[in-house]
Amino acid sequence: MYFIVQYPEWGTCSLAQPTFAAVKTMAPRVLVVDDDVAVQRLLKVVLSREAYEVKIAASGSEALEVAREHPPSLVILDLSLPESDGLEVCRKLRAWSKAPILVLTGIRKDETKIEVLDLGADDYVTKPFASGELLARMRALLRRSASPMILQSTIRVGEIEIDLAQREVRIAGEIKRLTRTEFDIVAFLAQNAGAVVDSSVIINKVWGSEYFAGPETLRVHIAHLRKKLEPQPALPRYIITEPGVGYRLKISH
Repeated sequence: MYFIVQYPEWGTCSLAQPTFAAVKTMAPRVLVVDDDVAVQRLLKVVLSREAYEVKIAASGSEALEVAREHPPSLVILDLSLPESDGLEVCRKLRAWSKAPILVLTGIRKDETKIEVLDLGADDYVTKPFASGELLARMRALLRRSASPMILQSTIRVGEIEIDLAQREVRIAGEIKRLTRTEFDIVAFLAQNAGAVVDSSVIINKVWGSEYFAGPETLRVHIAHLRKKLEPQPALPRYIITEPGVGYRLKISH
């Protein structure tokens, strides 16, 4: 267990000198994801004093649920969580939210830091930490995040409903059972619905640059998707092949 021992530093936070958070019309909402009650309470105190609205989640599933119900301006994410680890939470959040993700963890391994940053985290701070530095990093991330915090979490294409937050695909309300890879492919196409996406871009997004997967592998997964989602897989209405280029998720039919 890690404890933050920065109590003297808190006294230097002057309410007469509002921080970036305090001068905003609406207080930025920060989602703290950590199962350590001591850390939860401490961050609640530190952030509330800086006029942030604070939401707490103690597990991966709770974090995703809170994020859906109360879209955060910024997420503080521990990596050691019950049920699902922080890496998985980061990956799922980044599929539909643009909120900056600041990882706050006791894990100091360089490979873990690289992995979570590659998954979409914006900053990485190790425990124990200085509250002043944490607040400064938060302000920097919030300044850079000028675009809307939330992407469309549910995308509808004809009869297909792609729920990025729940990682579900439904047709007429019926959930279609997809593999993780199949969902990642259709979700990426949905985020670029109507546009032609190069096969190499899909492969890099779904499998990553370090894992070898060729066009044939992608074709096999596309064929499986069509069997599950298309009324007539041999005559696709939604997942369209653009010969020599890639694939397109057709918006209308």
